[in-house]
Amino acid sequence: MDIATLIGVVACLVLMIFGIVFDATAGIDFGKIINFVDIPSVLITLGGSMMITFASHSIEEYVAGLAAYSKIISNPAGNTGEIIQQIVALSNTARKEGLLALEEQARAMEDLFMQKGLLLIVDGTEPELVKSVLEAEIDATDARHKGRIKVWEDWAAQGPAWGMIGTLIGLVNMLQNMDDPSAIGPAMAVALLTTFYGSLVANWICFPASTKLGQRNDAEYTMRSIIVEGLLSIQAGENPRVTEEKLKSFLAPKEREAYEASAGGDSGGGGGGE
Repeated sequence: MDIATLIGVVACLVLMIFGIVFDATAGIDFGKIINFVDIPSVLITLGGSMMITFASHSIEEYVAGLAAYSKIISNPAGNTGEIIQQIVALSNTARKEGLLALEEQARAMEDLFMQKGLLLIVDGTEPELVKSVLEAEIDATDARHKGRIKVWEDWAAQGPAWGMIGTLIGLVNMLQNMDDPSAIGPAMAVALLTTFYGSLVANWICFPASTKLGQRNDAEYTMRSIIVEGLLSIQAGENPRVTEEKLKSFLAPKEREAYEASAGGDSGGGGGGE
């Protein structure tokens, strides 16, 4: 579980509620929360922003985008250092026993992307074709992920816009009923709370989701690029040491240090600071 995301989202909610209920003179009054609940404002802002986002995407992409929210609190799949170690181990096996010795290991892999690449190599596919096939899958996955991220980016943009629409509706209703004091309060509530809800949708829900999903996608893109580079090195018969050094270049200096420590300190070439 990604603790940083969970803490950030929950802490924002707690701080916001505290700001609503706290009064320097009267103390804490949870009864104030009801002042921030207004059904028409919810319908205008949440309903309007969600539906216009829905209208901007296909049903499949929209549903997949919303379902992807759960990924922001889960840890990224795979570990770069472990992937490099696995590729180096495969390289050693191929160097000692030949490429055909990798077939059994490939079929037992949980990573279907690496499995596909290894089986292509074992089958004697030309290096350029292996690279083309794997890069096509990377690009397709990247495009699919960006479509889901776009759902959250669009919703983040629409939230404040529909908050403003609700504000205008509330102001019009208020101005139409200036002779009725009892109607001014509810109309003002709609006017102000829709702006509040719109900002909440964008900044508490959508922006963190789109940012974290973008980071997850970038990490997966890098991971798969490492796999492609490593598999092509194995197919070319490069020395496992050379393959390892090549793949370590994808790591940031601190990640490289952690990798070398986990590998037993026998890997060369630590990076400088950034």
